[in-house]
Order: sequence, then C-alpha cells, then structure tokens
Amino acid sequence: MDSENYTTSHTDFLLLGLSTRPEQEPFLFVIFLILYLLNVIGNLLIILLIHSDARLLHAPMYFFLSHLSFVDICFTSTTIPKMLHNLRTGCKTIAFTNCMIQMYLFVAFAISENLLLGAMALDRFMAICHPLHYPVLMKPLQCGLMVFVAWLLAHLHSLLQTILMSRLSFCGHHEIPHFFCDFQPLVVMACSNKSLSEMLSFFAGGTITIGNVILILVSYICIVRVVLQVPSGQGRSKAFQTCASHLIVVTLFYGSAIGVYFRPLSSYSGDKDKVATVMYAVVTPMLNPFIYSLRNADMKAALQRALAKLRNSLERPQAIKT
Repeated sequence: MDSENYTTSHTDFLLLGLSTRPEQEPFLFVIFLILYLLNVIGNLLIILLIHSDARLLHAPMYFFLSHLSFVDICFTSTTIPKMLHNLRTGCKTIAFTNCMIQMYLFVAFAISENLLLGAMALDRFMAICHPLHYPVLMKPLQCGLMVFVAWLLAHLHSLLQTILMSRLSFCGHHEIPHFFCDFQPLVVMACSNKSLSEMLSFFAGGTITIGNVILILVSYICIVRVVLQVPSGQGRSKAFQTCASHLIVVTLFYGSAIGVYFRPLSSYSGDKDKVATVMYAVVTPMLNPFIYSLRNADMKAALQRALAKLRNSLERPQAIKT
C-alpha cells in the first residue's frame, strides 16, 4: 500500500464537523453555545437543589439524579467546547493524543449515563414493587456502591477500547466526518486489523448496554403490573408520575444511541449518524433538567423552597437597614 495513504496513528486528525458549508458555522456556533450553556446551568441547578435540600439529598432517586446531572455536564463538556472552538476559529485539526483522550472520555461518560439510568430504574422498581424492603435495600452505602461500580465499569471498558484504538493505523487524509473523535468513524478509517476493537465494542459494549436496557424494561414491566393493581386512581397517578420523567429520558437516550451504535459498521453514514449523535450527546443532556424539574413535584417544591430562602436572605439586610 502507498505510504501516503497508510500511516501510523501518531498524526493529527481533521474534524469535518456538522457542516461543510462555512456560511453555516456562525449559526451553528450560536445554537450549540446556547445548548451547552443550558445544559451546564440546568444540570448545575439540579445538583445544587439536591445538595441544598435535606429531603432530596437522602432520597436514593435524587442521589442518582445528582450523579446523572454531573455526568451530563462532563458528557457534553467532552465534545462541545472543542466543536465551538473549531467553529469559531475555523481550525479543525485535533492531535492524535487529544483525539484518543476525547474518545476515552466520551465512551466513559456515555456508559456511565447508561448504567446510572439502569440504577434509577432499579430504584423505582424497589420503591414501588418492594416498598417495605426499600429502606433496607437502598441504603446510602448500597447506592454509593452502585454508582462506584457504574463509574468503574465505564472507565475500564473505555480504557481498553482506547488502548486498542491507539494501536491501529489509519488511512487516507485522516478526515473524521464528525464533530468529535467517536469510535465508529475512527474504526471505519482504520487500515490495520481492527477485528479486536470491533469485537470488544460489540460484545462488551453491547452486553453493558443491552443488559441495561433489559433491566430497565423488566423493572418497568413489574412497576406497571403493580401500579395497575392499586385500587385508587390517585395512587396510580402518583406512582406513574414518579417514573414518567425517567422514562422520557430513557426513551430519548436509547432511542438515538441504539440507532447509531448497534448496527454493522459497513452501514455507517456520517451525515445521518451525526444528527442522531447530536440528539443523545447534546440535546438529551440539555433536556434532562427541564424534564426532571417540570414533571417532578419534589424538584418543583425544592426549587420553590430554594427561591424562598434566597428571597428571605435578600430581604433580611433591607429590614436591618430600616
């Protein structure tokens, strides 16, 4: 093979971004800057509300939600700042090492979010289907252990995937038809033997993701079966209300992510997959705070208490002066 078209992995890549038309870049910059700021501010607000409210802080569901919000901030911060820099400056190159770091972080945070969504479904299952055992089975120690295992599995898988990717060689002009260093476009570009990377992604990644989807589906099937047996219509409505926000987030996340990653690499399409990736990697993390705050009575009550405290703290100095 010609040496110009086959090279070692120690080289720069070119991120082609979401559009090849330069006149669209200012518009894309403004849109994604707004989405990123909404994501960071909204998820930070959820974290602050939970940690400032004792009623929420000691509830397992909100403990998991605070970690999910933190992961969402990290998830989008892995890709969007670099994309904004590229759109603003027009310089779309990324060093090989930085590309591998970006891929590692993206995969780690994506799997962490995946596992946290499963932990939240399990929490709702225990709360509704086994309410008497719930305080014992979902103690802070057990919840902390679940989060630790989620982070550990995510980073171990991502580390192994990144090590295998870093040992590959890449073809052509090293143009990545994406706005960040994602696994699929990189492995499609690889010229050397990539079967081990593909197998790890398919079996390990698939086991974690599909296993988690099955856990969520089984949990909610059991929840629906139990809730339908509740004689009171008000009781059924309250039970479904506590699960509605989580179900919406799960549907948005998995609906777009599975369409991108769980299909043969030969069918990879840069333009179509970029749109789906934007949905689960940018839009869904930004929507999470709105979904949980607008559809969750506890979060709305916590926000009202926080605003009341802030109003009182602002009024107190004025009362002292008078």
